[in-house]
Amino acid sequence: MASRLQGKRALVTAAGAGMGQAAARAFAREGAQVIATDVNEKGLEAIARTPGVRTARLDVLDQKAVEDFVAATGAVDILFNCAGWVHQGSILECTLADWDRSFNLNVRSMFVMVKAMLPRMAANGGGVILNMSSVLGAGKAAPNRLAYASSKAAVQGFTRALAIDHVKQNIRVNCVCPGTVDTPSLGDRIKEFADPTQARKDFIARQPMGRLATAEEIAETFVYLVSDESSFMTGQAVYVDGGMSL
Repeated sequence: MASRLQGKRALVTAAGAGMGQAAARAFAREGAQVIATDVNEKGLEAIARTPGVRTARLDVLDQKAVEDFVAATGAVDILFNCAGWVHQGSILECTLADWDRSFNLNVRSMFVMVKAMLPRMAANGGGVILNMSSVLGAGKAAPNRLAYASSKAAVQGFTRALAIDHVKQNIRVNCVCPGTVDTPSLGDRIKEFADPTQARKDFIARQPMGRLATAEEIAETFVYLVSDESSFMTGQAVYVDGGMSL
């Protein structure tokens, strides 16, 4: 077993699939004791027996549930806010409900989680917060991603503001901006297209490397950003996008 996160406690949201699950596995591999959460308990079954991983249901849209969960869990050394949702469509296809869901899940859930956990982390001597952003948002747009890109741009601002406010409390905050990653979420969105085969080809074509990322390779960046290897790094948006932002 590697030991880059030995002795650390980590809390991961949206660990039932995709990058959240890959992060939970990678953190545990590096020696962390991982609390892997998701609203979908079925998805958590895939990692329930992973050494170093404890699973729990958590709906990050439920403020009281989050506050109660954090109170029961206590301080962690690593908080990875991975939960999110991708709305497909321009402003013409985006309802107010779609807009609100995008910001509630992609931004508000982070606010609620951090507000509950950060004081405990600070009292415990500090820690690392990692937020999930996207290549789309603050620096780049793509067709039919209005609500998603807007919310992910907000994540970058949220990350920088947290970082400067709490750097003196030994809390580092960064966010990751992946390109297109081959996850169950992407697969579900591809199925919604009239021609799923062509849609997958189109997603691949927008990646300069000519392929999609795997959740596991993105998770290696997560490990770096929550480990002591990045100890002088805070307030940064780290792009791992196969050149999509170039």
